[in-house]
Order: sequence, then structure tokens, then C-alpha cells
Amino acid sequence: MAVTLDTVWKMGFLILKMVLRFLFMVINNMFAIPSYVLYLIVLQPVRLIDSKLFWYIEGVMFKWLLAMVASWGWTAGYTVIEWGDDVHTITEDEAVMLVNHQATGDVCTLMMCLQDKGRVVRQMMWLMDHIFKYTNFGIVSLVHGDFFIRQGKAYRDQQLILLKDHLEKYYRNRDRKWIILFPEGGFLRKRRETSQRYAKKNSLPFLTHVTLPRLGATEVILKTLLAQQENGIPAGGNKPLVDRKPKGLQWVIDATIGYPSAHPMDIQTWILGYRTPTVTHVYYRIYPIKEVPMETDALTDWLYQRFVEKEELLSHFYETGAFPPPQGQKTAAPRKMTLNNVWLFLVQSFAFLSGYMWYCILHYFYHCLF
Repeated sequence: MAVTLDTVWKMGFLILKMVLRFLFMVINNMFAIPSYVLYLIVLQPVRLIDSKLFWYIEGVMFKWLLAMVASWGWTAGYTVIEWGDDVHTITEDEAVMLVNHQATGDVCTLMMCLQDKGRVVRQMMWLMDHIFKYTNFGIVSLVHGDFFIRQGKAYRDQQLILLKDHLEKYYRNRDRKWIILFPEGGFLRKRRETSQRYAKKNSLPFLTHVTLPRLGATEVILKTLLAQQENGIPAGGNKPLVDRKPKGLQWVIDATIGYPSAHPMDIQTWILGYRTPTVTHVYYRIYPIKEVPMETDALTDWLYQRFVEKEELLSHFYETGAFPPPQGQKTAAPRKMTLNNVWLFLVQSFAFLSGYMWYCILHYFYHCLF
């Protein structure tokens, strides 16, 4: 088939747009991430005097950095529609969010759709694969206090011990509210066959759109945080709690991400923007912590049931293009998530101005010393 001049122009324009987007994001990272680190180095005296104020400032800058990532997809026309329970009502409470995992774009989707959920983004903790530690964003997650978990049987027991220690040391001491984790332990395409073989061998549900979740990290998080609130662990500092005991963990949020035609989004797509504008759908269901069993076998069954429900939700979504209405309701009420373009512009501008300021400061000191 002959290639027309119009097709050549369109391809050339697409390639040019991809190159310009990539260059912008590289420069954006070169300015924003070092600025974040340098600000926090300078603010170390504040951390010694008032650690709560320090982590408040860090959280604000962390949210801005995640907003920059969200803007990559937003400017390419990648948007989010939300379904199910309204999580806006619990943004001030402690919660654990369980999310299905299909591709690297899942993280970007959450960075986008949680931006308008009050203080959640600046007060949340991520559990992610240890490989992310070595990405450009790894230093930010390390400073923020996210936990990098190493997969594999050889590391499982040790990683769960480290996770428990991490939660006890950083979660309430840094005034965290939500924890985001992917219980499947990997991408759908990589784990599906293994999960289905395991399910067949052990007479467990056969799943196609999700995989059977792993219990370890979820159990450690729930039991550690519940134990902390029962023991009255303070939300910050070393002073014992008397009348200031925090409300503690109150909710488990089951979040299901669905992509049109089961075609997941990856981080390369967000960066380069070569895919046509796409709407990603996220379904939430909120469970009070008192409804979640803590005994291992019962918790395992409960967690399996959540992923069976995810399977049903996604089957309905792929067949109809929409998630079903919540239990007890006749119609579904989707909510379009939006970002403020002016705010995104100001955040990006602050990053570039900060980068330029730090460059001038470091350049000045370099010439003074040498």
C-alpha cells in the first residue's frame, strides 16, 4: 500500500511531539528532583526543631512532584473516571488501599486520580517493587519513606520483617494516612499463568483479569498498624500519648483499575504520549476495618474474595465499557476526575525556578571554593 504525503507528515509530527515530550520530562526531572532533595537538606534544622512541620513541607513538595507525573498523562489526553464508593469522605482517616496491577501505568493512574483527594498524596506511603529504587524517582521515594519490597521466596520472610520494622519506624512518626500496595506482587501478564496453575492445584478460584493475591504484606500492614493504635503509638515525636491517641487504621479501600479493551497503559505511553487519548476507569469499594478478619486463614479467604469481585467487576467492564452500580443501588454514578491546568503550570514553573535558583547558588559556592 502506497504511503501518502499526508501520512508521512502525521508520522513526522507524532515523532517530533514524542521527542519534545521526552526532552521536556528529562529536563523537568533534572530540575525538580534535585531541588526537592536540596530543599530538604537545607530544612534539616527544621526537622530537629519541629519534625511535624518538616514532614508537612516534604509532603507538599512530594505531592507537587507526583502532580508533575500526573500532568504527563493529562496533557496527552489520558484521563480518569471513578466509580463506586466516594473515597473523598475518608481522606482524613487512615486507610490501606489494595490495587490490582497490570502495568507500570497503574502507578501513574493513581498519582493522577489521588491528586484531588485532600491531603492523601502528601501523607501516603507506597509499597513498590525494589527495582523502582533505581529509577529517577527512587531518591524521592526513599526520602519520603516508601517501602521497596523484593519479590521471590528467598527474600519473602526477611522482607516482611523489614516491612514491619519500617511501618513501626516511619508510618505514624511521619503522620502517614494511606498505604498503597499491589497484593498480586507483579504485573498481570507475568503472573497470570502461575496464578492459574496454583489455583487449579489448590481448588481456588480461576481468575483471568486479575491474579490470586499474596497475603504477606497485607497481613503485616494490617496487624502492625492495628497493634500500633491499640498500644497508643504516637503520631509524631517520642512523647507518649495520653489524650492524643490517634484514631488509627479505619478503612480498607479495594481499588480496581480497568483499561478500555483490557489494554493497559505503561509509563512509556505516559511519557511519550503516542497512544490516542484514553480514559482509565477506577472502581472503589470501602470496607470498615472492623469487617476485615485478622486471623490468617480468614484474612486469606477475605482477600481472595476481594479479587474474585475484581474479576467480576472487570468482566462486566470489558463487556459493557462501564462498571456496575454499587450494591443496593440501581444505577452507577461515574465521576470524572479533573486536574487544574493553572495549578499544574504553577507547580511546573516552581520546579524550573527552583532548579535555576539552586544552580546559581551551587555555581556561586563552587567559584568561591575553587
